[in-house]
Amino acid sequence: MLDHLGVQVADVEASAALYQRVFAPIGLREAMRFPAGDDVVVGMAGPEGQPEFWLSSARGGETRELHVAFRAPDRDAVDAVHAAAVDAGVEVLHEPREWPEYHPGYYAVFLRDPDGHNVEAVHHG
Repeated sequence: MLDHLGVQVADVEASAALYQRVFAPIGLREAMRFPAGDDVVVGMAGPEGQPEFWLSSARGGETRELHVAFRAPDRDAVDAVHAAAVDAGVEVLHEPREWPEYHPGYYAVFLRDPDGHNVEAVHHG
């Protein structure tokens, strides 16, 4: 259903670095960037290579929490995202576990990004 998602952040470079470090175990990487005024816009891609997650500068203060879930190929990848987040000093909202209230086999970790958003790595096993 979704083609791509853009998120406005306070510091594009810091957010891009954090997302690449924490979600590297599921193949997230920078695919492209281009200038935007005094800043940049960064397009992130998964293993397929198409930029589908975009980071750009916020024009104003944040007023609500955004939730983004990245698909992981297996439970080990979810656990690796968790380990990378802990290593990076990221706030862990919920440790990796199965969430049967969503559906059997839903295995996920929930984290807090630098702008206070709830980001997740999930495997639908």
